[in-house]
Amino acid sequence: MALIDLLNISKHYEAQKILTEINFHVDEGERIVIIGKNGSGKSTLMKIVNGTLEQDSGERIIRQNLEVKMLDQKPNFKESHTVREAVEAGLKELNSAKQRYNELSLKLADDFENKTLLEEHEKLSRYIEHHNAWNLDDKIERIIQHFDLKQYENKLVVMLSGGEQRRVALASLLLQKPDILLLDEPTNHLDVYMVEFLEELLLKEKFTLVFISHDRYFIDRVATKSVEVEDCSLREYSGGYSNYLEQKEEYMRTLEKQHENLLDILKRENEWFSRGVKARLKRNEGRKERLMTLREEAKTNPSKIKKMTLELEREAKHFNRDKSVNKQKMLFEVEHLGLKLGDKELLKDFSTRILQKDVIAIVGPNGSGKSTLLKALLGRIEPTSGAIKRGEFKIGYFDQHREMLDDEKNLIETFCPHGGDRVSVRGRDMHVYGYLKNFLFPREFLDKKIGILSGGEKNRIALALLFTKNVDILILDEPTNDLDIPTINILEEQLINFSGAVIIVSHDRYFVDKIAKKLFIFKDDKHIEESYQSYSEYLELEREIKELSSMEQESKQAEPKARTSKPKELKLTYKEKIALEKLPVEIEKLEAKIDEKNSCLADPLCYEKIGITQLARELEDLKNLYEEKVEELLDIQAKEEEINLSL
Repeated sequence: MALIDLLNISKHYEAQKILTEINFHVDEGERIVIIGKNGSGKSTLMKIVNGTLEQDSGERIIRQNLEVKMLDQKPNFKESHTVREAVEAGLKELNSAKQRYNELSLKLADDFENKTLLEEHEKLSRYIEHHNAWNLDDKIERIIQHFDLKQYENKLVVMLSGGEQRRVALASLLLQKPDILLLDEPTNHLDVYMVEFLEELLLKEKFTLVFISHDRYFIDRVATKSVEVEDCSLREYSGGYSNYLEQKEEYMRTLEKQHENLLDILKRENEWFSRGVKARLKRNEGRKERLMTLREEAKTNPSKIKKMTLELEREAKHFNRDKSVNKQKMLFEVEHLGLKLGDKELLKDFSTRILQKDVIAIVGPNGSGKSTLLKALLGRIEPTSGAIKRGEFKIGYFDQHREMLDDEKNLIETFCPHGGDRVSVRGRDMHVYGYLKNFLFPREFLDKKIGILSGGEKNRIALALLFTKNVDILILDEPTNDLDIPTINILEEQLINFSGAVIIVSHDRYFVDKIAKKLFIFKDDKHIEESYQSYSEYLELEREIKELSSMEQESKQAEPKARTSKPKELKLTYKEKIALEKLPVEIEKLEAKIDEKNSCLADPLCYEKIGITQLARELEDLKNLYEEKVEELLDIQAKEEEINLSL
């Protein structure tokens, strides 16, 4: 059953049509990504789902008492709230429910047969379970830590930067766990480690989610369905970004030649995805299998953990050999570089050479010093120690503030400052409209002033302008922020075809994997590690080494702990006792429903009424629920058996 249905919805702004008689549905457990060009109507659709924007026609049907919450681009907080208070502000109902649940548990210990108390107790249990709030204090602490908010928890939230405030708002929403969570570009202002934590949390806690994102790995990991907004209508694709690419390419094959340009992009994306990602996943299967085996053996043989850690570290070092070609022209020679921002040390003793064909991504956590290193290379700040020697070359620089643009000029004046309507792009003379069309700008934009454009449109203009410059090296600071996926594809194509050196700072793992040939990785000890592996593979190795280190530590502590600590008394919780009674009945009912759906699938008269796609989806949902219930029952029975054996 759908939680929200949008039926024949239309929306326009003055003369511009945005959505025309679209249908959109959100079912429980779905994680839907909305894809499309900037300005296509993604945010409009999201606001109509949220109920904060009224449609011109059509109907929005929402299940009774449904809780829908959206992450605002510019969150509002009480001025008196600290960061922790702001994170906890939406949890009053949950805390009250937990308090009442505990009160009822004590009463039921003396009055187990009281039906009124039992019903209220069970209702509260379902509510707390739905919001996964049994260990709320632990969850609050974990989210504050992972979103790097611990250092600010007693600071007034209004004193934080815009990006930090967005992290506070996101943390609060994740803890509240509404029936439907709406997220517009949730990975903006998150570093890669925060994004990975967000992915794990959304999947583990089974959020129902509608989101907009340009982070293609995030989409691929999280989304169960992709909905593309294009030409005022919607088109659905199953799965995440890789599935979208395959299904979109198949769809494009059926259309006319006007789509050839987009088809070429999709083919290139598909080829890269298959070659770059799937091949790497296959290569990692053996290593992951060994890691899983080690997990089982960890308690009995700690030396195997150490052996695996050394193997992974050797594997990482294999990628870090100097693969540079010495005959290339030297652009930068960095000698024992140290950098500070105020009293905070960011980097120490970094030496390297950057050559004319290098394509380097600078990566690391938020605040580690990536943008500061760029400014040092540009000569905008002086090193604290060491030196940077620069050769003779021209630099093209793109920063997050788009400093190269003048809000008072229109597009023609920006690209043709000396008059005319022609622009030179890498030696090729082009009409400015013909060039800007490649960056998805229609002709009517040529007379528009820069100042009235959106943030994403300004980014597109800044990037388009950058590629008209005759430079030897491109230095780009977070170039994919505020860009839609089609524009990021164009940026990637331009960078791949650029003949000089490229240095980028980015948290976009897909973008870095596709573009970079070398990584500068900011480490916790203020040093930079150089690596030639892909960013995804580096993160995978780093994660596995950390897991093994944690396992080794636990293994060392396990034996003395076992000698000194008394075993905990095992017993079933009240909730487990109730589940032990109810689960067999629920499982039996699910088995009957699954049999019923299978019978319908074998009968054309039955499945034609429902629709074979809908029927197959319902069957899949029932099977998943059945597996969950069976697993839950087996876990409780295993615990019960362990209790009986210990008596």
